[in-house]
Amino acid sequence: MGTENAFASEIEVSLRVNGETVRKRVGANRHLIDFLRLDLELTGSHVGCEQGVCGACTVRVNGQIMRGCLLLAAQLQDADVWTIEGLTESGEIKDLQQDFIERNALQCGFCTPAMLITAAELLSRETIPSREDIREHISGNYCRCTGYEAIVDAIGTTAQRRAASAQKGAAE
Repeated sequence: MGTENAFASEIEVSLRVNGETVRKRVGANRHLIDFLRLDLELTGSHVGCEQGVCGACTVRVNGQIMRGCLLLAAQLQDADVWTIEGLTESGEIKDLQQDFIERNALQCGFCTPAMLITAAELLSRETIPSREDIREHISGNYCRCTGYEAIVDAIGTTAQRRAASAQKGAAE
């Protein structure tokens, strides 16, 4: 009789990460955030509370923001996962990143990747969200440095610029 631990068993998983198919054997109990950081060396998303509360591990899974510390990599067969690295490389959040810099919406940077992913999700749904809507949407992402004002300003600025650009494009 074997002495294998059922929790230590490995499973082969195939998923898309930042647009590329990844096939790997992972421990059945390997969290997505650990899979991304340790196995794929995508260290932009961070590990914080490991309970889904702080938001530091936020990634996009099948088009929705999710906490990487609450998902097992083995659950994500055929899923589409986007990290801050992929969103940056695609150019999708270039304007948002620039507004974070211009508005000084980052200090230590620990929360920034998750804030950007969360903000991108909000901006994909709304033309110009109110400051209250922005605050509500990012409320699951803790920031200990900025006091959130600059973050809300940056997201609002991006929303306004995108709306103005869309209006200009529609008028042409």
